[in-house]
This record gives sequence, structure tokens and C-alpha cells, in this order.
Amino acid sequence: MEKLTESQYWDKYWENYSLPTEIKRGRKSYYLNEILNVFDKYFPIDPSKSALEIGGSPGQYLVYVHKKFGYKITCLDYSEIGCQKTKENFKLLNINGNIIKRDLFKEEDDTPQYDIVYSLGFVEHFENINSVIEKHLKFLKKDGLLLLGMPNFRGINYLFLKILAPELLKKHNIKIMDITNWKTFEQELKLKKIFGGYIGGFEPSVFNRREKKTALTFAVKVIAKLLSVVFTNHFKFLRNYNSKYFSGYIIGVYKKDEQVKHFIA
Repeated sequence: MEKLTESQYWDKYWENYSLPTEIKRGRKSYYLNEILNVFDKYFPIDPSKSALEIGGSPGQYLVYVHKKFGYKITCLDYSEIGCQKTKENFKLLNINGNIIKRDLFKEEDDTPQYDIVYSLGFVEHFENINSVIEKHLKFLKKDGLLLLGMPNFRGINYLFLKILAPELLKKHNIKIMDITNWKTFEQELKLKKIFGGYIGGFEPSVFNRREKKTALTFAVKVIAKLLSVVFTNHFKFLRNYNSKYFSGYIIGVYKKDEQVKHFIA
């Protein structure tokens, strides 16, 4: 399995992450609100259910899932520091959550199963997407619900990031960010699609990173900030339009079997 990132990368990423943290809706949090809208539409409220987030450190989405839907929550991650941060985050927020430190691709004797399995910004860090999603399904109950989400770095987003954050791009599988390519794993793994598409509209916050301080990156960063003001304060309605050429995020929702009617709105 060819990974585009290693555990050391994520250890460093989480090392100085501020806690506590949890995902909440906000008046100007359009990007996050759209992800939560998908959660709210397809996740049933049922305290008897369980949810697993793969690559879920530091647990901020799991906190939302627990509070909103009442699920028993579990975070699976292979970053030592990420797992420590998740444990600390749950403690600070007085949340009873489980943490599994585990490499998704190492075979283990114990593979617990959950009603909901999801990952956000995980599968695009690998080359062989089908194998990654197949591993997700091993944790999913027969009638369970699978949700996959990732940022979209194609189209205009790619043009900005190629200048501002070329190293970041190297850590992502850009090909899989074209949702038409998702048909391959959907068919191979016999997934029943309930929802699939781009969400959130154009999201300039994707361009927050600036890896090199040059005149060009400064100018592009200024343009990104101006666009952020325009799309947040003046032309919010434009966020209702989505396309692989400019939307900030992609989400797919699936069932493992034929029982899809309950979740289709």
C-alpha cells in the first residue's frame, strides 16, 4: 500500500494542535456547515448506534457525532501523538470516547464493527483507493452506513495550491478528487450510493497555506484573501453552486447492501 504520508508527518502535524476542539456550526463556517449538513441528513439519531472515524484525530467531528446523534464513538488513528491528543480532547470535553491506535493496513485479530464508519480527508493520502475503502468496510456492519469525504484540490483550487503549497499537493492523490473516478471503487466493492457530490461551493480558505515567502506567493495570497471576503461577505449565494472545477469538498454516502430506502430523502 503506497502511502503519500507517514505517521511522522501526522505526529508533527498534531504536536502543537490546540485543545479542546470540536466542530460547531458558525455563521461564516460555510465549508464546515455543508459537511455537517450531510451528517444531519443521513445519520439517524439513535443512541444505540456506534460510529468509527478512521484517521479521526483529534476527535472534533466525533464530538459532534456523539452530541448530535448520541452514538458511541471511536477514533482509529496510527499517529501516537494524534491518539494522545484525541484522548486529551475527549477528557477536556467530558466525552466518553474510545481510541484505537492502529495502522489500518496491518492485519489484527480483532476487527470490531460499527453502524457508521466514516473518514474525512483520509483516503486521498493513498494511491490505491480501492484497497483503502475496502479496509473501511471491514469495520462496517452489514447494514451500516459508510461516509467518505475529502477536500477538492482540482480546478481553480489546484492552480492556487500549485503556487502556494506544492509540497501539500504531493501528499494528496489528485486523481481521486474527480468524483467520476469514484465509480471504480463503487462498482468493485458493490457499494450502493445514497449521495455523492461536491459541496460547499468555492472555498478560499483552502488556500490558507503559504509554503514559500516570495513575491508571487504573497500576491496570490492577497488574491485568495480578497476572494475570501467576497465569497463570505458579499456573494454568499455563489456558494450554492458546485463543480469539480471550484468546489472545496467532496462527499459520498453509501450502504453495503440493498437496504437503502430508509436513508434516501
